[in-house]
Amino acid sequence: MELYINNEQNRVDIAGLDTVVRRVLETGLELLEIEDPVEVGVTFVDDAAIKELNCQYRQIDQATDVLSFAQEEGDVFEQPPGAPRLLGDIVISLERAQEQSETFNHSLAREVGYLTAHGLLHLLGYDHQNTGDKEEMRALEEQIMARLNLTRD
Repeated sequence: MELYINNEQNRVDIAGLDTVVRRVLETGLELLEIEDPVEVGVTFVDDAAIKELNCQYRQIDQATDVLSFAQEEGDVFEQPPGAPRLLGDIVISLERAQEQSETFNHSLAREVGYLTAHGLLHLLGYDHQNTGDKEEMRALEEQIMARLNLTRD
């Protein structure tokens, strides 16, 4: 897996979060039996930046915790032979992740792990628009987290 992590915020210390992100993505891909080489980008931002993206791409004028931008929606760009499958980009508000970790009384690593798992599933086409889809997605998120012992701590 090719993973590109960008830190575009300065409010939250990212020490160790790159390892959490990588482990969650690898575990999720393994759980879903995706063996193709893949490429994923993860960008850490603050609430102001994610609010702007949420407004621009979803017409929702408020901050959120995670956004996913799947490359495999709509027209699929054919990759050259041997090139990794481009899954897309996950954008995480570390400001919001830190707030949520405090609200739910668990570590920032656990919260970022959960948001990464959630984002990965969106990149792979999972959604939570109805109850059945939401339950399926939540079960997969929890399986990923359990495999990494990132349960609520």
